Amino acid sequence: MARPTRVSRALSQNFLTDRAAAERFARLAVPDREHRPLLLEVGAGKGALTQTLAPRCRELIAYEIDPRLVPGLRARCSGLPQVRVIAGDFLAVRPPNTPFSVAGNLPFSRTAAIVDWCLRASALTDATLLTQLEYARKRTGDYGSWTRLTILTWPCHEWRLVGRVGRYGFRPVPRVDAGIVRIERRRKPLLDSRARDSWRRLVALGFSGVGGSLHASLCRAHPGRRVDAAFRAARLDTRALVGEVPPEAWLRLHEALAP
Repeated sequence: MARPTRVSRALSQNFLTDRAAAERFARLAVPDREHRPLLLEVGAGKGALTQTLAPRCRELIAYEIDPRLVPGLRARCSGLPQVRVIAGDFLAVRPPNTPFSVAGNLPFSRTAAIVDWCLRASALTDATLLTQLEYARKRTGDYGSWTRLTILTWPCHEWRLVGRVGRYGFRPVPRVDAGIVRIERRRKPLLDSRARDSWRRLVALGFSGVGGSLHASLCRAHPGRRVDAAFRAARLDTRALVGEVPPEAWLRLHEALAP
């Protein structure tokens, strides 16, 4: 009898074992079974998600960085002709030039780098990612506050928390529950390309932390009366902290303050 593969702490491995959660994840990642995407799976591990995602894809490329897991993964996917298993680091992969999706149970320690890869991939249509619940809630505004990354990318990407998976659905059991984050590239961006630079400058200024409030930070670069008018248009209190301001209000501020 083969000995089970020891978990690599360096790779932050927590394997999904909850079959119902894997099926639910697959439905969230590919909600329309008529639209069968090219899908890149990051951190395929032992194939729990690979096997549920494959029937919904025309092609699934499963990346696994741990060489010890690759033979078993290939064996489990041998009856799935649309699946190709690649041994290697997902972060070293060049994104496809044609529309594609990303899905996976992310190593918690590499979440930020993988999300950044997805956001920079120009042909990516959507990413459905199993992350630490706290990360998922912070990025999607579920705490009632918003992070700089979410605001910065909001004109082109929508962030949503679409599900949760309890920590006992993984082996080994992590210290925290997981969340399912859905990042979708907008078919039509909320700002045109000419406004991207002014948007980045506004967000950088707002999150600079100078002055103790968003209003005070914006007044460093704009006349106070203009900032007051922009806050009225956005229906914001001038005492609002930067993290409390939702994306829609940021868009109204930009409309009022951009050149």
